[in-house]
Amino acid sequence: MSPSADYLEATATVAAAGLESGQLELLVNLSQMTVSQMNLASSTESRQQRLHWLCEHVLNWSGLPVVHIRPTVFVENPLFGMLAVASIQRDNTIRLPFGTARTSPVATRDVAAVVTRLLLDRSPPVGRVYELTGAASRDMTMIAAEFSDVLGRTVTYLDVPYDEWVERDVKPLGLPPHVFAHISTMARLHRENRYDRSTNDVTELLGRPPSGFDVLVEATPGLRAGKE
Repeated sequence: MSPSADYLEATATVAAAGLESGQLELLVNLSQMTVSQMNLASSTESRQQRLHWLCEHVLNWSGLPVVHIRPTVFVENPLFGMLAVASIQRDNTIRLPFGTARTSPVATRDVAAVVTRLLLDRSPPVGRVYELTGAASRDMTMIAAEFSDVLGRTVTYLDVPYDEWVERDVKPLGLPPHVFAHISTMARLHRENRYDRSTNDVTELLGRPPSGFDVLVEATPGLRAGKE
């Protein structure tokens, strides 16, 4: 389910339906890795991240056979899939307010493969939490170099002031208020280095390394045809 102000209600509804059916073997809950750093007093995260934290508790309290999947930021998140892509296409820069902070985005296809792997497991690991990241945590200059290698032209990272970025780059997207607040907060947390984390869970579950930003390039044909 996409970010929504109704996320908690939707989760409680799923839990009620699962309990009513009485036949649920495994529920894989797609949460978020920020939850790993949160507690009851946390107040700096987005409302969506807070809802994920609460939803995990609701599902645990329900007694259903649950596995929680906590991916970090997606490679395809609007921060990269819309905003970085747009600036690369425009002038071969990545305009984001992350400073020198590090991040380890995970590809949605890797997350989907992990979920499939768990759902097909004859002995599902009920109660486990898996934290999914890319292969390594690195700063945006290194990520720009990855785009350069894949695209065959130089892409550079342009660090921009957070407030300027919100006004110039995010507001014109016309996102719903809940999503706008979530994406803006994720950028702020990136700048505070809250996304500097890396795990081996993808490799251990899939038997291969996590995907990189090449998957975003493959899914965005216009990137290869961008400005030389």
